[in-house]
Parts: sequence; structure tokens; C-alpha cells
Amino acid sequence: MVLLALSASGLGFGSSGCNEAYFTPKPYGEEHRMEVPGLGAEVWAVAPAINLSGHREVDAILQADLVYQELQTVRGMTVVPVDRVVQVYAGLGIDRVQSPQQAALVCDLLGASGLVIPTITAYDPYTPPKMAASLVLFRRPGGYVRPQSTNPAALLQDNQPTNAADLRQAVEMFDSQDGSVRKSLLAYANGRNDPNGPMAEREYFLSMDRYSLFVYHQLIAELLGIAPEPVVADGK
Repeated sequence: MVLLALSASGLGFGSSGCNEAYFTPKPYGEEHRMEVPGLGAEVWAVAPAINLSGHREVDAILQADLVYQELQTVRGMTVVPVDRVVQVYAGLGIDRVQSPQQAALVCDLLGASGLVIPTITAYDPYTPPKMAASLVLFRRPGGYVRPQSTNPAALLQDNQPTNAADLRQAVEMFDSQDGSVRKSLLAYANGRNDPNGPMAEREYFLSMDRYSLFVYHQLIAELLGIAPEPVVADGK
């Protein structure tokens, strides 16, 4: 009975000495989602990543899966899983695409309009994280006809000119020590994290997988020719 007699005010809750802000949940943000420009839809396949960073922790399949995961958030985009690209590579007897003609064949076999190949050139998972990467997009040319010979070596010797519109690349270095990168990262994290969790947006500075998602988001926006997260002066 003594315990039941204790009031909320006697415990300090609701009293003037209580920090009410502590018990007020932070509002959830709303993430900014990109969409394919125009009215058309895209079907992109994601190839295993190429690691040129010299860092052994970089997993080619994991990095490609992160690109796949980020592309799935783009409205109007259908994404072919990485394992299907790996299967096509195995069927052709190659471990990577080395020419636009090979890329066009891979796209045709997958029913995709484009093939995205990630490359990681710098990878520093320690605080503050840094990452340099590129995304190369090979597009299947309009009116493409599959060649009679699908020998990858023969396609390397194909001297057909490549239309500039069928090849796009986005490459950049993202160093979270830079103020502009930090602001962009905070804008990206808004709505993608639990603001009441133990780490909130700090998770994107402490988890390299989360940071990689941000990097690929920015590069995808560049490939699509659209603006990524809107950033205001305070980075919110």
C-alpha cells in the first residue's frame, strides 16, 4: 500500500524539475526519394563491383548489393539482382565486362536496358569515413540485335563505335571531414534513421555500409542527371 500511495509527482514525473524535452520523442523525418526523369521506366542490372582501393575489407558482391538496394528506392526503376548478372557472367565465361559490346550482350540476355558497374577506388572505414567510387552505366543501344557469335573474346575485337549516349559515368570522392559532404549525408539520413534511437543520424558516420549507401545514392543521382537530397544551411 505504501508503494501504491506514491504519486507521479512524488516520483518527479510531471513536476517542474522534470526535463520534459527528454521525454518528448523527436519527430521522424521524411526521406527524399528520387525518380527516373520523364515518363519512361528503366530496367538496370547491377554487376559485381570492382575493387581498386587496395582495402581487403571491400566485398565486391556486398558493394554491388548496396548499389542494388539503393537503386530499388528510385521510382520508375526496376533492378535486376546481382546474382543474375553473376550467372550470366558465368555462362559467358567472363568475370567482368571489358567492352560496350559485351555489356550490350549482358543487358540483352537479362532483358535490361542498362548495366551498372561499381568501382571502389578508395575505402577508409574509420571515423571520419572516406570513400571514392564510380558507377559506369552501359546502356543497350536502341535497335540492338544479338550477334550470332556470343564469344566474349570476339566481342572484344568488335570495332563498332560506341554512342556517347550509351555510356555514362559518375565518379567522386566523399570525405566526411568536408562540411558539404557532412551536410549532404545528414540530409540523406533524414527519414532513413530512427531519431529516437541510440545513434540516430550518427549511424551513417559510424557504419561503413550505411555510408556506402549514401555514396551510391549521390552517384546514382548524377547518373540520372537529377539533384540528390535537398540541403539547407543547417544540414537538416
